[in-house]
Amino acid sequence: MAEFEEPEMKATAKEMAEARLPLRYRDYCAHMLIPLNKCRHRSMYLPWKCVEERHAYEKCEYEDFMRRSKMLAQIKDNQ
Repeated sequence: MAEFEEPEMKATAKEMAEARLPLRYRDYCAHMLIPLNKCRHRSMYLPWKCVEERHAYEKCEYEDFMRRSKMLAQIKDNQ
């Protein structure tokens, strides 16, 4: 079976707790969600604000999804 390398968590548990992130969002992209949420709060959630931060966070989530999909496909192929 292939060995899978987990990506590095860039945000610590303390940082995520201080940012009051719900548990379901404490993943490998949490380091991008923290500044996005701060920007959203400052701009009162205006949809045309924080576009760069939102795009970077969504790209991170997509790449993490693709990584997990490939990992699952390899596991299924090896069985």
